[in-house]
Amino acid sequence: MPRAFHTPAVSLVRRNPWLRRETLRLALALCLAAPWLLSATEMKTQPAKASIVKSSFGQTPDGEAVHQYTLTNAKGSVVKILDFGGMITEVHVPDRNGKPGDVVLGFTNLAPYIERYSSFGAFIGRFANRIAKGQFTLDGKTYTLAVNNGPNHLHGGKKGFNKIVLKAEMQELKNGVALKLSHTSPDGDEGYPGTLRVSVTYTFTDDNELRMDYEATTDKATPINLTNHAYWNLSTNGNILGHELMLAAKSYTPSDDTLIPTGEIKAVKGTPFDFTTPKLIGRDIEQITNTAAKGYDHNFVLDNGGKLALAARVYDPNSGRVMEVLTDQPGVQLYTANFVNNTPGKLGQVYEKHSALCLETQHFPDSVNHPNFPSAILRPGEVFRSTTIHRFSVK
Repeated sequence: MPRAFHTPAVSLVRRNPWLRRETLRLALALCLAAPWLLSATEMKTQPAKASIVKSSFGQTPDGEAVHQYTLTNAKGSVVKILDFGGMITEVHVPDRNGKPGDVVLGFTNLAPYIERYSSFGAFIGRFANRIAKGQFTLDGKTYTLAVNNGPNHLHGGKKGFNKIVLKAEMQELKNGVALKLSHTSPDGDEGYPGTLRVSVTYTFTDDNELRMDYEATTDKATPINLTNHAYWNLSTNGNILGHELMLAAKSYTPSDDTLIPTGEIKAVKGTPFDFTTPKLIGRDIEQITNTAAKGYDHNFVLDNGGKLALAARVYDPNSGRVMEVLTDQPGVQLYTANFVNNTPGKLGQVYEKHSALCLETQHFPDSVNHPNFPSAILRPGEVFRSTTIHRFSVK
């Protein structure tokens, strides 16, 4: 051994067989442990990864299993969705202090979604919103739909997409996770023509964006109008009258006493419907005189020209949360939970009037009966595609 290594300790080890043996054993143990120590170090420095987890959420009355899918992004924000009706049941995003909170109304078990509150967070179709008297004429033939909202057809009828178990497919992506829900609606379903194959893909990105991509094809000409009906409250409780709202809409479609559009497209300037510059939702709500609405329940004509663009921005001064809504649809229905009353919700909350707002990106209500409205007809050989994004941040 070179002289440089002839230290007293080394000399002692060389002279003592037991010390030589124990030193070799310790060296071997360190060699075996090294990969595990390296892995532990890598785990501590490696960024979190998005995940999607499936769990049971009960059964429908006819025995179909219902599942909840928990989408968690790399930042730890969470979205929960059911394969029953595509319901968004929870969305947990941080406030300005980094504290997460659930910003959608909903329920902890399946029964309320089935028995009464079938629009809460739901995937709506075949046709979102209302069709007057449940009738329309297409290519010279008159079709009669199920009537389920006074004299009118609403949100796809008595058993729309919000009341069925959808086929689910989980997906892991580079920048988040996704859940694709699909369904085949047979010819004549709720009175609609054509076999419609439809899907919605919910993608939750690591940038705190909840993206909804809709797609559909048909074998006969048929109306289609797909949306999501989440009830948002960025404060997580109380009412939303103190939320600040901006809508990129210079016009709206006035409606009659059953909330069917008159066919007019009117400017919002000088009316309670002007949200072109941000204002508190509660500022002008008492000026809404339509007794059927009892608040905002109106379609706004977006300025996006049919391209994906900012449609709405909601800001809650209390929490600092901001939600931006982007869409390529021609309209958005602002609904301020006017008919929610004494409704038991999550975590012991009781939801009351104006406890949330809905921003339903859509074609105009009853557009099948108004030739001056953008067409909502899908024909064989065409593919309906639409995207809506909810982008969460703080200020």
